[in-house]
Amino acid sequence: MYREESAESLRQIIIGGTLAFLVLAGFVIFFLVMYLNRKRKHYIEKEKMRSAYQEELLRTQLEIQEQTLKTISEEIHDNIGQALSLAKLKLNTLKYDQPDLLVEKINDSRELVSKAIRDLRDLSRSLNTDSIASMGLVRAIELELELFRKSGFETTLYTEGEIRKMEPQQELILFRIVQESLNNIIKHAEARTIRVTALYTATELDVQVEDDGKGADPEQLDMEGNSFKSLGLRNMYNRARMIGGTFTIHSVPGNGTIIKLNIPINKI
Repeated sequence: MYREESAESLRQIIIGGTLAFLVLAGFVIFFLVMYLNRKRKHYIEKEKMRSAYQEELLRTQLEIQEQTLKTISEEIHDNIGQALSLAKLKLNTLKYDQPDLLVEKINDSRELVSKAIRDLRDLSRSLNTDSIASMGLVRAIELELELFRKSGFETTLYTEGEIRKMEPQQELILFRIVQESLNNIIKHAEARTIRVTALYTATELDVQVEDDGKGADPEQLDMEGNSFKSLGLRNMYNRARMIGGTFTIHSVPGNGTIIKLNIPINKI
């Protein structure tokens, strides 16, 4: 009788231990599957973000080239073409029997041709998006403002702090945001002066684009679902977030517009 009770107790212990082991194994397998699914989901999301980032980089490069081609067309027509035409006119009116005027016209023609060559060199630099990485963000903005100055705008570029190199992709996107804001000034602001400020600190970069135009439409500045109603502003806002930064805009009708970008350098 005692042996039967001992055997039954041992059987129950074995069955209980087996059930506990199975339950424990089930929990381990369950959490392992959950962990693998979560890891797989994280990997898929990371790949999607990487793919979206690469697509945005390509779109940014194409937009910069498209904008630059448009600028080149206007620059060739308004400035380079005019300079070469004036040089041709001066050369066609040379009179060899008037030595003083001859030297003057030749020197003027040489200067006009030199100006056209300098302008073409600047345009060729701005066309290549890789040059933004080699020359740096500040120099790229400076060249962009030079083109605006030739179109009649009063432009100023102010920098403060030690200029620090960023990742080429981030400088490219940041430059496109600045370029798009400048393009908006041409289209909508009716401004005369443009001021760009780049402030470098140990931990961040602040970029500010300011104009003295008529100001932006208040309705376009309203946020809706953490995004601007204006497609152009929404693009700039999303691109700033993509490189870990923030985008804000302040505008008062009749008192111009200020666009501010903040990029943490320690995340670059």
